[in-house]
Amino acid sequence: MENYLRVGVITTTHGIKGEVKVYPTTDDAKRFEELNKIYLDTGKEYVPLEIEGVRYFKNLVILKFKEINDINDIEKYKGKDLLIHRDDAIELQENEYFIFDLLDSEIFTEDGTKLGVLTEVLTSAANDVYVVKTMDNKEVLLPAIKDCILDVDTANKRITVHLMDGLL
Repeated sequence: MENYLRVGVITTTHGIKGEVKVYPTTDDAKRFEELNKIYLDTGKEYVPLEIEGVRYFKNLVILKFKEINDINDIEKYKGKDLLIHRDDAIELQENEYFIFDLLDSEIFTEDGTKLGVLTEVLTSAANDVYVVKTMDNKEVLLPAIKDCILDVDTANKRITVHLMDGLL
């Protein structure tokens, strides 16, 4: 899965012609309009599917795949992930990261002391928050701001942080 990124989850079918409602797990749901191919994670394999149509309904994306024309062919995949290959991902700006690349990173303070491991990233309107499981099995929440997150090395899964007053 390292070379694939989840962009959505099939929630249910839509109509009888094989369309599906998808909950987008990408920051920009309009991203589906730019994709030609997507991979369905069946649990056993990644099945490539060509996107034929994209529409929107409330907070969901309705997708039509070229290979699927009947509700019976897609219904069994409710709850399954839709993935894109990392090569098809959007280009990130400086200091932007895919959450997948941050998870399980070791967190060190600026003096080199190991604080713990990043287990989750919470997203909010203001800024993301890194959830760190400390060495003594406690949870610390770190705001993903430049005053707190000093260095991110995704290749080595290492993040250096400054512990601002009141964080511990």
